[in-house]
Amino acid sequence: MTTPMSSLLEEVSRDHFPYPPATPEKIAEFEQRVGWRLDPDLRAFYLHCNGAELIERLPDTPYRILPLSKIVRARVAIYGEDDDKWGPASMYTLCDVQDGDYVLVDVSRQENGRYPLMDGYHEAWPNPEYCGPVANSFSKFLEAAIRSRRPVYWLEKK
Repeated sequence: MTTPMSSLLEEVSRDHFPYPPATPEKIAEFEQRVGWRLDPDLRAFYLHCNGAELIERLPDTPYRILPLSKIVRARVAIYGEDDDKWGPASMYTLCDVQDGDYVLVDVSRQENGRYPLMDGYHEAWPNPEYCGPVANSFSKFLEAAIRSRRPVYWLEKK
């Protein structure tokens, strides 16, 4: 059974290292900048905390959920260029896993009103054989990351 987002957010506040919340105005500015709207899971997260370090503080955290100001297209984060030859424009960084890889949000589609999350393996990006799905929603990814307590989110691909 999936843990409700509200319970996950309480756990992030209690056991992890959340950043101060984003204001509705900051969220609106972000959505204007990137050209897409946060889904309900992401909106709840960013209103609760504008990013977080899970499990441990930087530099040792295996998951740094990025603040809105640090979310960029995957191809920009991985290759430094905003060009179609470096992957689709619809993939954005969401979580830095501290080794040059990212968990990405695919804003080109939704499943049950939520964006799916993908593996942003930098050495193979954007090859779909190596950069496949991680979770079908942010809440499922967040739950898997919290429960794993180590960087093994890909074990629970859905």
